[in-house]
Amino acid sequence: MQLIIPGIIASAFYLAATYLQVRAIRGLGASKALVRLLGLLALLAHGSASLLGFKTAAGIDLGLYPMLSLVALVIVALALASSLRKPLDNLFVLLFPLAAVAALLAGLFQGNYTPREDISWGILSHLVLSVIACGLLAMAAAQALLLSFGESRLRQHDLLIIRNLPPLETMEQLMFKLLWAGLIFLTCSIASGFIFLDGYVPGLAHHITFSLAAWLVFAVLMWGRRRFGWRGGVASRWTLTGFGLLALGYFGSKLVLEVIL
Repeated sequence: MQLIIPGIIASAFYLAATYLQVRAIRGLGASKALVRLLGLLALLAHGSASLLGFKTAAGIDLGLYPMLSLVALVIVALALASSLRKPLDNLFVLLFPLAAVAALLAGLFQGNYTPREDISWGILSHLVLSVIACGLLAMAAAQALLLSFGESRLRQHDLLIIRNLPPLETMEQLMFKLLWAGLIFLTCSIASGFIFLDGYVPGLAHHITFSLAAWLVFAVLMWGRRRFGWRGGVASRWTLTGFGLLALGYFGSKLVLEVIL
């Protein structure tokens, strides 16, 4: 109960902010300040729920639902902070609903993960790097979806939507900036994992394999961007493929071990 109430509050604010942002994209008018205020209120409620789920009386819970909620929390925090300087507000349409679901899942369900009494600073640094990397690359994936949406609306000559989106070139540049930052943190995360993680952690081989595959996809994309000028739909597909692999690496084994089995 102590998790579900702040989770419901956070979800309500997230969905209200999403509704207003959809209105803004459709040209129906919505205050950016109000959207961000609702997002901030959702973030505060989500943060309290995530803290309660992450640090429990039994220990530190690194299970599927607390980690999913924590990653969603970091994604929203990064998106809100970045939107103050970059035209990233439209990402809220994709990120806020996902964060709402993550906050609710953490309050409603509990996996079979046994909380740890303590974690070393090395593992903590790996977790921090991993969560930041996942947050930045999730934003890049959301930007890739928005870029694909903008290109499809342009082909359909839907000028009403296009007028309320940033220029496609701007969205593409932002996507690659997020990818570069995410790739740097992912590289540091993988390196710290090899140094600090215990080889007997369940699902570790799965985590490493998919994380390395995701890193390779992002690295090839960056090389293709520099060497061949990859952009638009090609860049979006590579970005979404890389993030899909990363999500499988981060959460796939947890889903199998804690829920399915």
